[in-house]
Amino acid sequence: NNHPKHRSAVAAILATAALVLTGCVTNEELGNPDGWEEILPPAKPELVDMVPQKFQDKGTLSAAANTPYAPNEFKDSQGKIIGFEMDLVRAAGSKLGLDVVPRQMDFNLILPAVSAGTIDVGASAFTDTEERQKTYDFVDFFSAGIAWATQPGRENSIDPDNACGLTVAVQKGTYSDTDEVEEKSQACVEDGKPAIDKLVYPTADAAATATILKRADAYSSDSSVIAYAIQRSEDKLVQVGEAFDTAPFGWAFPKGSELGHAFAAALQDMMDDGTYEKILEPWGLEEGALDEVTFNLKPLPQARQRHNQLPAATGHRKRRGTNRTMNRRRREHR
Repeated sequence: NNHPKHRSAVAAILATAALVLTGCVTNEELGNPDGWEEILPPAKPELVDMVPQKFQDKGTLSAAANTPYAPNEFKDSQGKIIGFEMDLVRAAGSKLGLDVVPRQMDFNLILPAVSAGTIDVGASAFTDTEERQKTYDFVDFFSAGIAWATQPGRENSIDPDNACGLTVAVQKGTYSDTDEVEEKSQACVEDGKPAIDKLVYPTADAAATATILKRADAYSSDSSVIAYAIQRSEDKLVQVGEAFDTAPFGWAFPKGSELGHAFAAALQDMMDDGTYEKILEPWGLEEGALDEVTFNLKPLPQARQRHNQLPAATGHRKRRGTNRTMNRRRREHR
């Protein structure tokens, strides 16, 4: 990322991006999307009973997030932490009789804080990996992959698997920056083809704006980030094909914590009663919705039993973010 070409590209474009950023990919004030409403379901006694007594007594729960990482978590114009992940974790907490209070924290400090007990849950787009499961339990709530966006009319001429010679915008430190585009560019060179010209930006908005301005041929990021950028671009961005390298986001709890199991049950209840999809819809993120909760990448026993009892012809719909995608190559961007 310290290549002079990348540094100069960032410096040259950021000034332009700053001038047009508001008009291109954001509302006048950062906030929740059109059609959004706060959804805090009533507590269910059978779910509340699963919550450890100390949390029942306190009635509140701290959820650490690192912003900005829209649409998962970011701050609105008043400095309040919002986002679809915050909506989901607060709604799940509400079913458990808990008021979930978001707290801003450096990303690299969140998991250690969960271990130390100074934070109750890590809710910051954590990829659920087997390595992390050695220390933490994860309640998987959404499936995200890598997706590309480009200008309208170019979506059929750009191929993420054959991008040699293209200019691709990425956000610094994301999987697209450190792994995906870098590896594809190296493969191009090894095949005797032109490298991918990677433009690195400090924020997702800057990378999206560079693509809108045609400074970049395409923009690579998490599928949820791409979907959100497209939604706010006023038809200036479109997705290229489908998401790939899908993997689940999960909320992090201390290993063996009863609280994690309580949140898994609450989230499954939200999926069963429609609350889950109702929260995702205003954000335009239905594609990443799960059919059932997984805990450390494994279905909950009660969910598996319920699924087996479904009649063969129920018309039960499989979404793109279902558990079958989790067997693909794991990635870890955050």
